[in-house]
Order: sequence, then C-alpha cells, then structure tokens
Amino acid sequence: MSPWRMTRWERGDLPPGSDTDSSPSEPATWADEPERRHEALVSVRLGPSAPGSHLVEYLRHEPCAVAAWWIAADVDAVVRLSAGSITVLHRAVADLRLRAGVEVAEANYVLRALDLTTPAGPRTAKGTSAWVVSAA
Repeated sequence: MSPWRMTRWERGDLPPGSDTDSSPSEPATWADEPERRHEALVSVRLGPSAPGSHLVEYLRHEPCAVAAWWIAADVDAVVRLSAGSITVLHRAVADLRLRAGVEVAEANYVLRALDLTTPAGPRTAKGTSAWVVSAA
C-alpha cells in the first residue's frame, strides 16, 4: 500500500480517539494495550557478485532484522523485518535493497496474524466437508 493512502495510525501516529492533551503523568497508551509493531517478509535475490556472507553480516547489524532463512526457490532468502513505525520499516526495506548486495527485494507487509489456535465451529466443519474429497 502506498504511504500516501495510509491512515495516520498505520504510519505510526496515535490511533483516532487517543487523548493527546493528557497530562505528562498519564501514558499516551493503555498499559494492557500491546505495542503496535509493523512487520514485513522480504523475498531477497542476491546480485551475481554478492556473496551470501555479505547479506548475513548486514542483517546481523540491522536493528529491524528479526529472522532470516535461506530458501530453495527463485529467491535466495526470506528476511523478516519488524519496526515500531511503518516509516522505519519502509526505510529498512530500502536499505536492504541498497546496502546488502540485493538485486531484487520484494516486500510483503504483514497485516495481522491468523488465529490458528481456535478450533473451527460446527458450521465451518460442515461447509468444509462439501469440498474435501478423498485422495483414494
């Protein structure tokens, strides 16, 4: 999504309805509210003359780098980046393209996590059986 179409809250500003006139003793966010993190999974293809060790060394010093994996696919690696604001996250993706010897970096920004712990209800199970066919 273009940064011009994002709401102020998506860019890292306070969410709508937040009290900006609170006294200095009061926190701007609630204590039980988790800190909002912006994340991206970046598919990376190294340039023909860039060694993989250069990417690894760069990621070790990049504060937004959370994890990375070598991939056996059209790309060489997938890098997980995380930042407190979307602006910092965009900068980390741009720096990865410019400074890490990366030829192609395709960023996929994480919107929200899927809840895989909640079991499907009976209504979902009935709907699922209609399209599930035995492989035998």
